Amino acid sequence: MSAARRGVIPALTLEARIKRRLRAHLRELGFVRSDAGLLNPPASTKEALRSLHRIQRASRLKAHGPFIGDRLPQLIKYFASGSEVHADAIKPRLQLIKSDTQEADLFRLASLTWSVPVSQGYGRRMRFLVWDESNDKLIGLIALGDPPFNIRTRDDYIGWNPADRKMRLVDTMDAYVLGAVPPYNLLLGGKLVACLVRSQEIRQTFNERYGSAKGIISRKRKHASLVLVTTSSALGSSSVYNRLKLAGLRYFEPIGFTAGWGHFHIPDDLFDDIRTYLERHKHRDAAGNEFGDGPNWRLRAIKSAFQLIGLDPDLLRHGAQRQVFACQLASNALRVLRGDSSVARYGSLLSAQEVGRLAIERWMLPRSRRRPEYLAWKAEWVQQLLEPSLDGSISRGNRTATVV
Repeated sequence: MSAARRGVIPALTLEARIKRRLRAHLRELGFVRSDAGLLNPPASTKEALRSLHRIQRASRLKAHGPFIGDRLPQLIKYFASGSEVHADAIKPRLQLIKSDTQEADLFRLASLTWSVPVSQGYGRRMRFLVWDESNDKLIGLIALGDPPFNIRTRDDYIGWNPADRKMRLVDTMDAYVLGAVPPYNLLLGGKLVACLVRSQEIRQTFNERYGSAKGIISRKRKHASLVLVTTSSALGSSSVYNRLKLAGLRYFEPIGFTAGWGHFHIPDDLFDDIRTYLERHKHRDAAGNEFGDGPNWRLRAIKSAFQLIGLDPDLLRHGAQRQVFACQLASNALRVLRGDSSVARYGSLLSAQEVGRLAIERWMLPRSRRRPEYLAWKAEWVQQLLEPSLDGSISRGNRTATVV
């Protein structure tokens, strides 16, 4: 019986298959090669950047289809219709999520509505549901995890050298999920959710979970203090995080752009072939993303496979830059991270409800008066956001709602 009949793909055939599928996928997404041989996205508009993720998103929704079908009927009640939201009564509350709970399922379900697929985070993780206590409906999601080791814009902003970064990276986290769900996103609820990162509840939760924890790799007690949270926009420059001030205090500030490297344009099924190829070559990067491998394992695995196959590793430079933002929880955050101060000062931190009141008055109430279209939103439309189409939006009348 031939290898093909036995279901085994010869290594040479698999190598050719990876090359062929990668080129076809990049063409389908609209990428072109520059004169220098680098990938260029088809356009830099938000809609164009969103469309680059459409196949990845459709594939992920299809893979989660059984979960969505099983849990959506029980969890749909936590999503609000526009008629159930009264901007002057919104009262945000943070709920820390525990694994294997209904709240964890709700977080997973809500994050699948994002038009750009979100990551699962890495290492230390804190996930929160943001509730509206006025109606017991879901406003949005916050997930903080270990930050990538190499972010030049962050390191330049802080003033880190490699030794400083290695010593004090533990005092930072990255917001890898951050945003509001409909209809709250139509009321600029994303700004509210982002501002809640800089709250007493976030700092207290971090202190309780990780303040005295031992490093997984070093096994040394870290005595960490969360003083800085970074995040990046999914679609180039961000209108949500820019100019994010309340009562004269900046909650997030722009610090630069990524260089446009990543792996979002490598679909999951193609990555499965890449891992199989590495396994056949007994390459160390074929192993799963265990602690110690770092958050960029998938990127390294793809790069290693490209080098073995003879593909240009620069194919990982997709050119879709993300704007990077920093949120200082401590008033002396940069001094702490540079080693110039040993005690973080949190005197200006407000509670989630205090932050909420400021954000509602600053953004959500005025928006509700200017743009009352949110009232037409129906909770059951969430189901359409979870269908594996090649779009990230649904249209109702003259309005389109997109979750970002």
